[in-house]
Amino acid sequence: MTRALLSAVVLASAVALAQGAPSKAPSSGKPAPTKPAPAKRDGPDVERLPFTPDSIRQVVQHHQRRIQECYEDHMAEKDRTVQGKLMTTFTIDPNGLVKDARVVKKASTLKDPSLHDCVQAVLSSMTFPKPPDGADHPIEYPFNLKAIE
Repeated sequence: MTRALLSAVVLASAVALAQGAPSKAPSSGKPAPTKPAPAKRDGPDVERLPFTPDSIRQVVQHHQRRIQECYEDHMAEKDRTVQGKLMTTFTIDPNGLVKDARVVKKASTLKDPSLHDCVQAVLSSMTFPKPPDGADHPIEYPFNLKAIE
């Protein structure tokens, strides 16, 4: 988890620095724009998606790479290539944010606590379309993980 988190922090810092750094290009005499161009969105536009099982699946699948990275990092630390299932639960709140993300240990075959922590962190960072009823929505989502060769 430390490597994945450190990589994410370093990458985010580099992007923030690059966006805030003054340009070294020669001036063309034109005034600089007052607002930076909006960042290119990565993944589904949750503001435009309806709250449906399919849109929930789209968001989770978009973040699947990060879940796989958790698996790869934590299994590599232990020199293990065990494949297995992680059953997760989380709640999507009225704002589309995740709360109470966790791995259901009894329903999971991968028992590594640091892997569970990493996956919970990824789940907690996800944003979903806002439920139209303004209620909390509990979700169960399984991940089948194996080494990618």
